Amino acid sequence: MNLALLSAAYEPEAHNDFIWAVIGSPWGLLALWLVLINAAAFLAFGLDKWKAKRKEKKETVRRIPEKNLLLLAAAGGSAGALLGMKVFHHKTLHKAFRFGVPLILALQIIIPFGLWLYFAVIR
Repeated sequence: MNLALLSAAYEPEAHNDFIWAVIGSPWGLLALWLVLINAAAFLAFGLDKWKAKRKEKKETVRRIPEKNLLLLAAAGGSAGALLGMKVFHHKTLHKAFRFGVPLILALQIIIPFGLWLYFAVIR
């Protein structure tokens, strides 16, 4: 049997490699989730800032609740939320956001690192 023909039968097609790497891997799905949730958090902070400015002129504008903004940060979008706070200068005076979002980000970095350290090095 021809070795080149056999190896070609088992090699994935080039245009499916990226999709398979994302969908077929838990790390790829995690990376996709983090990109999407951080983009959503960043855009939510920008949208809420825009609505806050618009509400000064028109009373019927509904803002995004603070608990939803914090929930986006807690769901993995803390980096996007922090970036949105800095870029749009939004919610920077609220203690829950000024201290809460950086704390959530720190925990989202420290806890996985601690788990990796425990399972890969210590244990």
